[in-house]
Amino acid sequence: MLLIVKPYTCVKTDLERTIDTMVARYLSTSAVRPLRRAQFDVKAIVSQVSQHAEAIHARQLVSGGQLIAQLNALPLQNQEAKHLDTQIAGVQTRRKAIERQIKQDKTHMHQLKGELVDLKNAFKRLNLDLTSVRDSIHETCLSLPNLVGKDVPLTAPQEVCSINPMPKYVADPQRDHHDIMVRKNLVDFKSAATVSGNSWYYLVNDGALLEQALVSYATKRARQHGFSMCHPPSIAKNEVIDACGFRPRDMNNEQQIYHLAEGELGLTATAEISLAGMQIDSVLELPRGVKKLCGVSRSYRAEAGARGKDTRGLYRVHEFTKVELFCWAHPDESGQVLQDLLELQMKLVSELGLSAKVLNMPANDLGAPAFRKYDIEAWMPGRGAFGEITSASNCTDFQSRRMGTRFRDPATGKTAFVHTLNGTAMAVPRIMVAIVENFYDPATGMVKIPEPLVPYMDDKTHI
Repeated sequence: MLLIVKPYTCVKTDLERTIDTMVARYLSTSAVRPLRRAQFDVKAIVSQVSQHAEAIHARQLVSGGQLIAQLNALPLQNQEAKHLDTQIAGVQTRRKAIERQIKQDKTHMHQLKGELVDLKNAFKRLNLDLTSVRDSIHETCLSLPNLVGKDVPLTAPQEVCSINPMPKYVADPQRDHHDIMVRKNLVDFKSAATVSGNSWYYLVNDGALLEQALVSYATKRARQHGFSMCHPPSIAKNEVIDACGFRPRDMNNEQQIYHLAEGELGLTATAEISLAGMQIDSVLELPRGVKKLCGVSRSYRAEAGARGKDTRGLYRVHEFTKVELFCWAHPDESGQVLQDLLELQMKLVSELGLSAKVLNMPANDLGAPAFRKYDIEAWMPGRGAFGEITSASNCTDFQSRRMGTRFRDPATGKTAFVHTLNGTAMAVPRIMVAIVENFYDPATGMVKIPEPLVPYMDDKTHI
């Protein structure tokens, strides 16, 4: 006789299935690392008041005068906090002494009860005063931009070197990317204006393929230079955006972030924000001195074209694809890591055959997080000017103190705040502008594809 044994199956009740779903959701999304209160070295800031004042002045901030006034008040506030701490300690010491005395001999209770009540009230009052002073100190520290590197120029970019220099740079209106790309059906601005408004666009046909080619090329080079890949979210909590240095309005009071009407969320202006957020409240192991991540995302800029500058075509748009390089580095290594980022960017630009210049950017062009920044500007003959295509910044511990990101020193086992750096590998629309305007041939009406992109363009050499 053949005995067929059916496998035992456990049929779960609706309640059990609901509990399983709730547990799975908790483990995957709800067990978050909270963004804690930023931690500042107030003692170090007080000892560098003059350097911080110079950094604020050099940045030419709209609210610079008010911020310097807050900064100058910091030493006295810090002394006041210490004095209040001492008073609180004295009150607590006396209070404990009385409580011991009463415990040893309850006959003293009536005599000491009044003083005990006064001490409790004094403790509450002093604590409130201390909290107020510390909150004021914290808000001042939170509002300070980063210090500025000693060799950062003040008001004008300093040219470091050139890439594929030309004997002469001549503007050529025939090479305007807007007209070329519309005529060749690579982009559709009219439909995008109907659907989304000004400064949006559809990339179509070989225009869309060119974007994919640029992303594939940039990410391949990034991997070859030790970067791991990541596709981060393009929406982040406002507190994370703020901690990264992108406040609702920037250091010159210009709006830079799209905030969602419901919920405390915003669209990321760069993958830098969500990449930095990956290590909130974390302790990193940096055996090689640096951790490198390459993120591909859509980026959103609220101010694009709002002031009427570069509103034509793809140069300044509200939404675009960007390949971002992000690094967490040991403080002793961050200077070299910035140079490594810059060298990779220069290699990408050089291989694409673009003529460009590398600039050490001035203090008045630095965002709040940046200690030092390099830009690369490519020649764009249709625009008749050089235009920024990449940026690389060392933010030292500005972001990590706000994100709670530390590293562990293998020698001592102690932790300290890590340095963060970011750089553009590929801001797609800007590079497309440079490629189209430089490699368009008016005689044939064709655009030559840079050699490194050909394998990603279905082997097309021209479009």
